[in-house]
Amino acid sequence: MLPAGADIGGPDGYTRQVTDALPDLLVPTLGADTRAWQYGDPGGAPMILVHGFRGDHHGLDLLAREIARRSPGVRIIVPDLPGFGATPALPRRIHDLNLYGEWLREFALQVAGDRFAILGHSFGSLVVANSIAGGLAPSNVTLINPISAPALEGPQGVLTQLATWYYRAADALPERAARGLLGHPIIVRLMSEVMAKTRDRELRSWIHGQHDTYFSIFSDTGTLLQAFQASVSHTVVEYASALTQPTLLIAGDRDDITPLPEQLSLRNRLLDARLRIVPGVGHLVHYEAVDHAAAEIHSFLIALSTTGERA
Repeated sequence: MLPAGADIGGPDGYTRQVTDALPDLLVPTLGADTRAWQYGDPGGAPMILVHGFRGDHHGLDLLAREIARRSPGVRIIVPDLPGFGATPALPRRIHDLNLYGEWLREFALQVAGDRFAILGHSFGSLVVANSIAGGLAPSNVTLINPISAPALEGPQGVLTQLATWYYRAADALPERAARGLLGHPIIVRLMSEVMAKTRDRELRSWIHGQHDTYFSIFSDTGTLLQAFQASVSHTVVEYASALTQPTLLIAGDRDDITPLPEQLSLRNRLLDARLRIVPGVGHLVHYEAVDHAAAEIHSFLIALSTTGERA
């Protein structure tokens, strides 16, 4: 069945049943305006959610709403990464992981001050980890489907290599032809079919619709290629020593990008981490297990506040 609050027939794939969104933001960040969306308590403790590669804030919309519903007192902020969704590429910059980490530090300073929680999904986990290693200081961290193993060495390593050739081929084409290749419906659907693990036909159809609608909203193909290279060239493990905050890891036991043993290894490398495994789900926890993930995040935040840790 569909996630709570979803409406497959809606113009943007979602309804406003879970919680009304606060006014969205336009935040000057490193020479461009970052577009961000807010949910929950306008005076609540800030929590920044960072989406994955080729996505935008829509991918975390349901999760943001469900966290806000379960955790009243939290103000959730979900930006579009530079070069994706409604945020333009940063001028005259190479969009490597260091750039995204720098961007996140500046964005957090602008919207959240010096006390906030942070969450990253997939590529967003790399952005969060890199940013923390560079000085970002959240009070606690949640990583969903963190990239904990080299992409070219995982169970889908061959597909990753094919994707690398695909992006390089697109980069050699004129912009219009490259966009046609990168956003080709068959390619997008193939990716979606591989990643979705649910057997629920309605939910699976809704996931495909989300990817069809939002997977190809990027500023330009050059930036997209740079971001792809960043996404397959790093792991959260590189930054494990910097992740000293209380950390919640949420992983699907069928994730093709990072196998479960690698998530267990990451947990053991972190100073203060707990791993929660979602059965029957792969890399799309934020679509296929919204309630499960939000419940784990709520329990994590409550536990920190109850024990007096940095909530």
